[in-house]
Amino acid sequence: MTQPRPIVLAFSGGLDTSFCVPYLAARGWEVHTVFADTGGVDAGERAYIEQRAHELGVASHVTVDGGPAIWDGFVKPFVRAGEGYQGQYPLLVSDRYLIVEAALGRAAELGTRAIAHGCTGMGNDQVRFDLAVMARGDYRIVAPIREIQKEHTQVRAYEQQYLEARGFHVRAKQQAYTINENLLGVTLSGGEVDRWEVPGEGAVGWCLPRAQWPDEALELRVGFEQGEAVSLDGERLPGHELLARLNRALAQYGVGRGLYTGDTTIGLKGRIVYEAPGLVALLAAHRALEEAVLSKQQNRFKPEVARKWVELVYEGFFSDPLKADLEAFLASSQATVNGEVVLRTEGGRVDAVAVDSPHILAAGGATYAQAADWGVAEAEGFIKLFGMSSTLWAQVNRGGNGAPGAGNGGIAGA
Repeated sequence: MTQPRPIVLAFSGGLDTSFCVPYLAARGWEVHTVFADTGGVDAGERAYIEQRAHELGVASHVTVDGGPAIWDGFVKPFVRAGEGYQGQYPLLVSDRYLIVEAALGRAAELGTRAIAHGCTGMGNDQVRFDLAVMARGDYRIVAPIREIQKEHTQVRAYEQQYLEARGFHVRAKQQAYTINENLLGVTLSGGEVDRWEVPGEGAVGWCLPRAQWPDEALELRVGFEQGEAVSLDGERLPGHELLARLNRALAQYGVGRGLYTGDTTIGLKGRIVYEAPGLVALLAAHRALEEAVLSKQQNRFKPEVARKWVELVYEGFFSDPLKADLEAFLASSQATVNGEVVLRTEGGRVDAVAVDSPHILAAGGATYAQAADWGVAEAEGFIKLFGMSSTLWAQVNRGGNGAPGAGNGGIAGA
């Protein structure tokens, strides 16, 4: 008999990756699974994923701690950028790139160049996985879910039947939704969400419903150094632990939950329920601090860089050199983004209500709309010069119905 060929499967224990194990084994692969724990599961779920892998008959299973990597590799530059994809979505599945790193590391240990994933042929994750692998070298990429789409239109129903026919159970929740969970947050799609209907009671992750929000308001104080969150309520913490604490605290108030429809990489419309309590809070705190300490021109220009960085990450270009170039700019822009921000929530949303920094660009003798240390003549002169172009246009073209007026025939000094 031919010796089975080793292949490393990025494994989450969900329906898609569970299906991949017996499917690959039936095609002559020796399946080795890797679960990159990027912080979205508790100890019980982590144990379940390991048990699930062995129950499915894998040759080996390893779990890799991805919390620190996801903070340094994604959260820090993302918060510095300060923009969601299409102005809203906080890129919650960007752990895919770190999952690839974990899978490639395991492949190196096993001496194989074969990598498998459970991405479908309809979504963005296949692009992210494949491009991330291709950027690291010459590997064979096997995508079982894409393969079965050639023959089956109801893919998830087929996966469920395939597993159950071989004696493997399927979680009830997985029958209705595709659920992605990590340190960044939770996304849910499928069922009524895909049909543009009201999300059902099952389409929930961490966020409590309004009826269960605490009665008292919650205030949190986040400290930043060069645009990176480093402390919570005065306690210095590793980034991934800080984000995990924000997630737990703010999920109790339903913060960070949204319903999003966007343009996917492959051109379809994608609709998801997402929950990102900690990330939404960090974005709010960072923006409040940044707006107070950056110059007017920095605050105007930086969002253009941020939007491009977000597009690259969303569309799979995590290793593109332009991303590194943009991150160099973002890092440079954060030199004075130091200080503390007080966040407050009464439920549903979080606001930055106080900012403290030695770099706030406050004029000593002036306060907007309250007091000024310049005179009336200076104000009038500024307004005259600042609006000169528009004023001249109005003077020259003041005739009826937009027709040119008498004018002087031209403007000298052009």
